[in-house]
Amino acid sequence: MSRPRLRLRAPATGRTRAPLALALPALLAIAFLLMPLIGILARTEWGELGAHLSAPGVTQALKLSMLVSFWALGLSLLLGVPLAWLLARVDFPGKAFVRSLVLLPMVLPPTVGGVALLLGFGRRGLLGPWLESAFGIVLPFHTSGAVVAATFVSMPFLVISLEGALGGLRPGFEETAASLGASPLRVFGTVTLPMVAPGLVAGAALTWARALGEFGATITFAGNLPGTTQTLPLQVYLLLQESPQAATSLSLLLLAIAMTVLVGLRGRWSAGAGTRVRAPEVREPSGVVEAVGAPEAPEAPEVAVGAAPGTVPAPQEDPEKNPQERWALHAAVTGSDELTLDAEPGTTIAVVGPNGAGKTTLLRALLGLTPRAHARLRLGEHDVTALPPHRRKVAWVPQDGALFPHLSALGNTAYGLRAQGVRRAAARGEARAWLDRLGVGHLAHRRPGQLSGGQAQRVALARALAARPRLLLLDEPLAALDQTTRAHVRHLLRRHLDGFGGVCLVVTHDPVEAVSLADRILVLDDGRTLQDAPPAEVTRHPRSPWVARMLGRNAWPGTGAADGTLVLAGRGRLVVADPPAEGARALAVIAPEAVSVHRERPGGSPRNVWRGTVREVTAAGSRLRVLVVSDEAPDLVAEITPQAAAELGLADGARVWTSVKATEVSLVAL
Repeated sequence: MSRPRLRLRAPATGRTRAPLALALPALLAIAFLLMPLIGILARTEWGELGAHLSAPGVTQALKLSMLVSFWALGLSLLLGVPLAWLLARVDFPGKAFVRSLVLLPMVLPPTVGGVALLLGFGRRGLLGPWLESAFGIVLPFHTSGAVVAATFVSMPFLVISLEGALGGLRPGFEETAASLGASPLRVFGTVTLPMVAPGLVAGAALTWARALGEFGATITFAGNLPGTTQTLPLQVYLLLQESPQAATSLSLLLLAIAMTVLVGLRGRWSAGAGTRVRAPEVREPSGVVEAVGAPEAPEAPEVAVGAAPGTVPAPQEDPEKNPQERWALHAAVTGSDELTLDAEPGTTIAVVGPNGAGKTTLLRALLGLTPRAHARLRLGEHDVTALPPHRRKVAWVPQDGALFPHLSALGNTAYGLRAQGVRRAAARGEARAWLDRLGVGHLAHRRPGQLSGGQAQRVALARALAARPRLLLLDEPLAALDQTTRAHVRHLLRRHLDGFGGVCLVVTHDPVEAVSLADRILVLDDGRTLQDAPPAEVTRHPRSPWVARMLGRNAWPGTGAADGTLVLAGRGRLVVADPPAEGARALAVIAPEAVSVHRERPGGSPRNVWRGTVREVTAAGSRLRVLVVSDEAPDLVAEITPQAAAELGLADGARVWTSVKATEVSLVAL
């Protein structure tokens, strides 16, 4: 006889056979949990079931149970939702204690909970006498006491479920909503709650079911009075002594309700909030299939909604051409970042620097969203330093766009206007105009999960611009896009930033974005300004090794020596045409195309010659970039033609010589 085996489904990798040593105890556990349920089903007198459930005492207890459980659910929602938000979003002293306090009713024996309620809210308890004298409220042996007892034991289910859902919701959605002008309560009601709806529904259902089945705390605190506090579980307890068959029928009813709730919650108890769902392919009227993540097609002429094919669209109001204020920027940032930033209206500043340089901290300080840095911020004539984020008129587009998944593209774009009090029709009209301007007006009805990456970024940009900000912050807005889509969106972004009346800061790691979008490049290092200059100046004379490498150049920091050479910070020396003073720090910048690669030691004029090994050969457009490592100098990148690489027989591990003329080295004082 073959031995039984329990088969468990492994995620996405096929089936896994459980070892017998684990399968047998698991099967015993299932049998242990199943046996009481089978007992109820086996002992139920099915022919008398209707009579048992329709008895006057049972129907009275059922109505009372429904009343108590729904009141308990309402109180749990009123008190538990804010408590769950507090535990998930706010750090405060004693947070661990409060969370333990929430869990306590779940592990406390129900009768002990009833005794505790008596000592707290009873007529001789701590609060009971005051409630009776001031308001005439007496909880014990009253229906309101049953509600209090049910709320006490059931509210933890709501708090735990909702706190978990809130913990899985990225704060970026709420922060983005605040940057669009939504107050904290509006953010909570229009963004937070809709996005954690699965967790809220699961917690509410479990809370109601637990309140419906409450017994121990109710009988101890509120008593067992027919029509007043005798709920269905208490009726079961009473019938066990008088009519066990009727008690079994009522137990079956409560079992069916509980199982219905659990089956209805299948897949929702652990559902994450804010999950982006990949949409199916959507076929456009033109017959072109547009898949999520596919490269963008060239922008088509805008056609008015409902216009016949081939007709010229009617002129629409252009948001960018309306008369608008212009807002200069002055910011003095202190804390983990220390810098001062001034810019005239219409200026776009690219913020660059290595990871940890303080780029995102700078944006969050301007938004008023981080305790790590503080910004004294003036926009135009308005000092907004003391204002909360939703009143600063500083719009933020995070790297992933943070589009609200429960709203359409049109709803997302109109969100900021609605938060600022604009009537719905006017807000949606202006939002549609912005979507049309950015070439995604035909996608207004789609949810974010049905948009490609480029489309979503354009909707996020339209949403930010439609909110009428005075300062626009873009955190790597094109980083997640493919090259074709990135070029298209970059062109649109540049065009619309030209008409923006405020200042725009763009965090980027892409030199093409920095040079093509920005009027100035702000180089940060360790939260400090290393360089703030026009793109041409930064390109010619980068003051940061990281920026020089970002621009594709070799960058070696060093110190001037007495013999007129530059002693490199890593190893080796560099001969330069215009040496720095002794002890002066400088950055040597060498263009890859200025590096010569040889298989034999070169003769002639080069004064900087090193022997090394090829470690990597990569394509860079129509040329090849060759990384050469050496014991005599820092790593060096050379750029040569594929024909030259073939003639030299370059491959990983090849031994080569590299050379750089002294006149090809640019020095930047540090």
